[in-house]
Amino acid sequence: MSVSERLAELGIRLPAVAAPVAAYVPAVVHAGVVYTSGQLPFTDGALPATGKVGDAVSADDAKAYARTCALNALAAAADAAGGVDRIAGVLRVGGFVASVPEFTGQPGVINGASEVLGEIFGDAGRHARAAVGVPVLPLDSPVEVEVSFLLA
Repeated sequence: MSVSERLAELGIRLPAVAAPVAAYVPAVVHAGVVYTSGQLPFTDGALPATGKVGDAVSADDAKAYARTCALNALAAAADAAGGVDRIAGVLRVGGFVASVPEFTGQPGVINGASEVLGEIFGDAGRHARAAVGVPVLPLDSPVEVEVSFLLA
């Protein structure tokens, strides 16, 4: 089954590629890999929430935002690669969670990204990963995710 067929089966529509908020491109292709820039959970051009996880943002909401970040990353990768069906799998996910110092649930938050990529790519969605707590992210976003995808 192709990636586009799997997305349709799951009822997932990829969003438009988010416009960069600084001096970078959303994704680059090099040596059979698509590297995405960090993706924020933009939905229709806006962040759904701002603030820190463990304070203004719940861990469950942040997990949903990480899922959105992963779909934004897939959209950016597909655009750079010439279509979503050129993406063969996931190599690595890097997740950043803006959180209060006592919050230690960053891995659970970034599971939102990992789980949706697993749903889409199956075994090819298994990946290496980092989930890091940080004091602040661009635009006061609660989460940011970058993904490295393997080309078909």
